[in-house]
Amino acid sequence: MKIGFIGTGNMAGAIVQGIVAKNFVKGKDVYLFDVLTDKVKELAAQVDGNVCSSAGEVIEQADAIVLSVKPNIIQKVVEETKTVVLEKKPLLISIAAGTTLEKLEGLVGTSTLPIIRVMPNVNAMIGLGAAAVAGNQNASKEQVQYVIDLFNAVGKAWQVDEKDFSAYTALAGSSPAYAYLFIDSLARAGVKHGLTKDKALEYAAQAVLGSAKMIMESEENPWTLIDRVCSPGGTTVAGLLALEEEAFIATIVKGIDATVARDEEMKQL
Repeated sequence: MKIGFIGTGNMAGAIVQGIVAKNFVKGKDVYLFDVLTDKVKELAAQVDGNVCSSAGEVIEQADAIVLSVKPNIIQKVVEETKTVVLEKKPLLISIAAGTTLEKLEGLVGTSTLPIIRVMPNVNAMIGLGAAAVAGNQNASKEQVQYVIDLFNAVGKAWQVDEKDFSAYTALAGSSPAYAYLFIDSLARAGVKHGLTKDKALEYAAQAVLGSAKMIMESEENPWTLIDRVCSPGGTTVAGLLALEEEAFIATIVKGIDATVARDEEMKQL
């Protein structure tokens, strides 16, 4: 299947490079368009893909179209290409945050086109992304699986009910920023206690990386793993109690609540 990308920013670039590197698709079957011509030419050269002169040309050439533009311009892009979309009837895949399947159908002007919405995250840039996938009523099981396989090439993807996208966005779409903040905070604490920032950051990042992998691979729940690290009267339990005195868990939950609320607001824009 030939696949096209309208918009070749950092996320699209990571996806394109990942799917070609994993042999999900050959470079010659990738069609790219972006208003930033130097950027799209550079990406095309990296994967041996095709540069298109317009978004419409991408739709004419490809069978599946990834709308990899920001939410504030997706309406303009869809409206400008609606005629050729209705003629070609490709599989439309949107990664625009807060843009629902219903809204996409309204922009296209039909409810008969297969449309799949995806919420990826920034870690796709290193092949460790997380993506939620939901299709409309016209997207077949095979088409949904195609998109899941596409995003599995740059991490891990799951089929998620669209009603759960706001929660997913908070837990996996936005949370890399919270994880970065946590790691930076650990490193700054290390600096306070005499470490250099670069070494403190390296130590903290490696510890968080290993902790995430332990949860994924050990089949243990986090509380069990916490208990294993906490020796009676030891340093770890002292730190945990200090964090909880400052409502660490409740503060994290409040951050998730705020993210979910903002995502719900964006649906109304």
